[in-house]
Amino acid sequence: MKLRKLIFNAILVTVIGLVFAVGPVSAAKRRYVSIAAGWVTGAYFPMAGAISRIAWKHLKDEGIKVTAESSGASVANSKLIGAGDTDFAILQNDIAFYAHYGKKGMFDKPIKNLLGVCTLFPEHVQIVSRTDSNIKSVADLKGKKVAIGPVGSGTTENAKQILEAWGLSVDDLAKAEQLTASQASDYIKDGRLDAAFFTVAVGAAVIQDTALLVDSKIVPIEGPNVDKLIKKYPFYAKQIVPGGTYKRNDKDVPTVSVMAMLSARADLEDFIVYSIISAMYGDLAQLRKAHSKFKNISAETGLVGMSIPLHPGAAKFFKEKGIK
Repeated sequence: MKLRKLIFNAILVTVIGLVFAVGPVSAAKRRYVSIAAGWVTGAYFPMAGAISRIAWKHLKDEGIKVTAESSGASVANSKLIGAGDTDFAILQNDIAFYAHYGKKGMFDKPIKNLLGVCTLFPEHVQIVSRTDSNIKSVADLKGKKVAIGPVGSGTTENAKQILEAWGLSVDDLAKAEQLTASQASDYIKDGRLDAAFFTVAVGAAVIQDTALLVDSKIVPIEGPNVDKLIKKYPFYAKQIVPGGTYKRNDKDVPTVSVMAMLSARADLEDFIVYSIISAMYGDLAQLRKAHSKFKNISAETGLVGMSIPLHPGAAKFFKEKGIK
């Protein structure tokens, strides 16, 4: 009887010891990671929110929790990664390219700590013009009053590169305004602008609103100069603004796009990046519910327009899937 009691007590002590041991180990393994996600009114924040929910749904037993944080635009998000102030960031692939390799005037030095995870959805360059300005092509922007995006923005770089492909520069414009998207819309409405560049997903509210209140159209970006643009800046891709997207724009309009992409700190653990990207692509139904722009996201297109080296955790995922 005594022997059985001793054995029971020994087992009880062992079990209690294991219980107390497991708690601290689990707590030690718990990882909180953040995503710098841009303004709450854009598409980046819903994307980060969807990733956060998917991580909670599928990775909570692994101790991984993701939080979405509002932030500035792509340039600001790159700098947050460089400073180690966020783990992931959503940004344009062209800005990621400038950040990683260092573009003078935008970044003081290359942010080599910025690595790619996957590309997400296209952000179309859409040139909106007043119909009465008689702008039918990029070449017609010469001598016109045009908004080229706010200072330091990806939109400004897109505008300069597209003008360059047509043999123009901002100096060839009658006036180049550095405005936010909402300001550019207001200027077009009241006639202070002939046209404006917007680098946003198709159907953006700011363009919808402009088209409702003023007779305007999307200017095509097409022809041999597009091939010249893509050859020099390979992060661009040919796209279409579907007819009917905006009022008075009934036909498809050719344009180009950059890609929204997810990036990560180079020193973020491989298993975290691998786990999150696996969960994200493993629950596309949840992801696609978050925003209409996400309906075509898939692992098969996750490297389209990837402009910087991949994080090892992401590289492992795509290698296993046979995606190059």
